[in-house]
Amino acid sequence: MTNEVHVVQPVSPTRVAGDLIERPAAYAVIEELFRVQETMEPQNVLHQLFGFRPVHPHAQSWFSGAIGERKVGDLLLQLGPEWAVLHAVPVGKGDSDIDHVVIGPAGVFTINTKRHRGKKIWVGERMLMVAGQKTDHLRNSRHEAKRAAKLLTKATGIPVGVHPVLAIVEPASFTFRQRPQDVSIMDARRLPRWLKRRRAVLAPDELARIIDAAAEVRTWHPTADLSIDPSYRERFSELERKDHQAYLVRLAWSLAIAIAAGAVAVSFLTSLTAGF
Repeated sequence: MTNEVHVVQPVSPTRVAGDLIERPAAYAVIEELFRVQETMEPQNVLHQLFGFRPVHPHAQSWFSGAIGERKVGDLLLQLGPEWAVLHAVPVGKGDSDIDHVVIGPAGVFTINTKRHRGKKIWVGERMLMVAGQKTDHLRNSRHEAKRAAKLLTKATGIPVGVHPVLAIVEPASFTFRQRPQDVSIMDARRLPRWLKRRRAVLAPDELARIIDAAAEVRTWHPTADLSIDPSYRERFSELERKDHQAYLVRLAWSLAIAIAAGAVAVSFLTSLTAGF
């Protein structure tokens, strides 16, 4: 793909009557988060006083992942009406999902979102490391795109190419030893502009045909339940608020301990000096 820009007539996603169009970003992750949260004992006053996290230890990766996917979902709202964006797309026969599927004049993209707040990212042709630790991010991104291409090709009856994108949320820095040729890796904040600058490769009729197929859940999963709990947004926002509040409490305790330790050290030095 190049950076050449070519304008085509827009195809509005609102014309699509598909089950997946209204599915919220990160919904599958949030469902799993809530499932684990249900096993957590309610916090008491002491937990709150000392800033214990309200997120179950086994749910913290789901919590962070949900924040990342929601941030990318908000960023993708910047795309124009000629683009269709699907979130938390159930795929296969189990519980797997694709974070985001984006379809526009420039083609079809699967977006694998990873939140690595404050972590250094190292990238090679076949490996991506986070803070020095190897990950499966590249392999999983490639697998998602191949699976999406196969399913969309079957559903539309035309060859559909899918390009994988790995969007990193809140990284500290990137070091590119060698850029993979088949996976695009970037800070998530670059994503909307990067997509809009791609060269157009789909004619309007092809674009409409692919969007129609992609919006239909049976294209991706034979038995997926797309019912949405209407309280999920409020419940997740409340959990975010409590988690941030707990962080501030821990920070206050850390500062208080540091100040107290400093005062003790000064007092000790003063008494020591007075003895001479």
